[in-house]
Amino acid sequence: MKQNVKSLRPFIGAENFEISRKFYADLGFEEIILEYNLSLFKKQEIGFYLQDAYVKDWIDNTMLFMEVENVEDFWQELLSLNLPEKYGKVKLSPVRTLDWGKECFVHDPSGILWHFGEFFNK
Repeated sequence: MKQNVKSLRPFIGAENFEISRKFYADLGFEEIILEYNLSLFKKQEIGFYLQDAYVKDWIDNTMLFMEVENVEDFWQELLSLNLPEKYGKVKLSPVRTLDWGKECFVHDPSGILWHFGEFFNK
């Protein structure tokens, strides 16, 4: 294929659509409501679709990786949001250093696992 790729936008589900919408707004994503049960969440050039759909096996096996410029700074920003206190099911796991770079983790209110990472070399 010779077409230039412009974006990749996964679809993710939510156990409680309204709570997940608030959570992603708190993470700094801009919400664009597409339908009553579907929103696009964007931050700079990336985005994903959040849908009002919950299939436990699907949610429990969904992981997303978002590259950030500085994972240590990102982690400090995450801590300042008090997400576990605000959203009971949210879990944060601190930065760890691996051979390829650093990453920290967030389980969203539905249980979707987000990896936020920084590569040493690209």
